[in-house]
Amino acid sequence: MAKSESRHGRARDAQRARMAILDAAEAAFAQHGFDGARINAIAKASGYNISLLFQYFDDKLGLYAAVLQRAHRETTELQAQMLGPLLADETIVSHAQMLRPLLETAVRTTFNYLVEHPRFLRILTWEMAEGWQTYAQIASQFPTDKSDQFETLFTGAWRMGLLRSDFSALIQLTLVFQVCQSYLAFLPLYQVMLPGEEVFSERALSRAREHIVAFIVAGMMVDLPQTKREKGCV
Repeated sequence: MAKSESRHGRARDAQRARMAILDAAEAAFAQHGFDGARINAIAKASGYNISLLFQYFDDKLGLYAAVLQRAHRETTELQAQMLGPLLADETIVSHAQMLRPLLETAVRTTFNYLVEHPRFLRILTWEMAEGWQTYAQIASQFPTDKSDQFETLFTGAWRMGLLRSDFSALIQLTLVFQVCQSYLAFLPLYQVMLPGEEVFSERALSRAREHIVAFIVAGMMVDLPQTKREKGCV
């Protein structure tokens, strides 16, 4: 029993150390980007030595990949919750009253996630500014096992006359992320442009979120006549 408890204790300690290192790395990459972040500073901020960092993550790129993989797992889980019904029931793509709320929820949840994870938002902004060069080195580590399913479903919705375009589902879903990211990344500029408004308040963010939801979904979905909308299909 004592040995079992000891093993569990070591496992908890290792997990705690990994999380502390990942949190410190996320903060450093958000503030300085991949190139500007320093391994020794990350180790110091985490409270663990550099040798342990290398033991867990191999090198700086491995640590960066682990930070993004954690965010990827979280966003993938959110995506599964939001769009899972589409994958479970393909008939949804033929019903406007079912498809529209799902897409609205997808946009709303994406916006909320980025608001709640400002470090991840900043890391994405760094990547975009640097042409996604670092991400390209680790892209193969991020699975896209459901991409074909999304492509099939979006193509089906387009053929049913519900979506405006047969543009790649992957790009359309990524655009949701990009629009939300862009708005939030520009908030400091909006504050400069509109000094009399409180753009960072919860109320302002909620209002902006709903505007972005309407903006994106209206751009994705065909505006059906009222009679067809009431029937829920074309």
